[in-house]
Amino acid sequence: MKEAEIYTSKGVMKIKFFEEDAPGTVANFIKLSKEGFYDGLNFHRVIPNFVIQGGCPDKTGAGGPGYTIKCELDGNNQYHERGVLSMAHAGKDTGGSQFFICHNRENTKHLDKHHTCFGKIYEGLDVIDDIRQGDEIEKIEIIED
Repeated sequence: MKEAEIYTSKGVMKIKFFEEDAPGTVANFIKLSKEGFYDGLNFHRVIPNFVIQGGCPDKTGAGGPGYTIKCELDGNNQYHERGVLSMAHAGKDTGGSQFFICHNRENTKHLDKHHTCFGKIYEGLDVIDDIRQGDEIEKIEIIED
């Protein structure tokens, strides 16, 4: 099983991927992470009680990696709840590098089956609440067993 650790100045968030439910999305995130794509980027969008969003190379929310990936919405774990890692996009099949992490289920359930859930934080949930707009993603490390 593959996991990731997102390092920020507010702490580390440890993630288990939903490899069976979103294999393409997980593979894309791992590829970008290993290339150092996310290192030094920031959380450009933070909406309290909703999500923290990062992964935009131009730090505006409009950028991406130069390509798009398909949404994967039919897996078993496609439910947005606290700690879920999901792909941001500007419409179906337009995701690339931007991702968000959910604050709670109540305010994110309408995203189910519209955005690809591809992992969940299992340690460091409190970090989500501490992240503010502009906080840096220092690095993302991938752990493979």
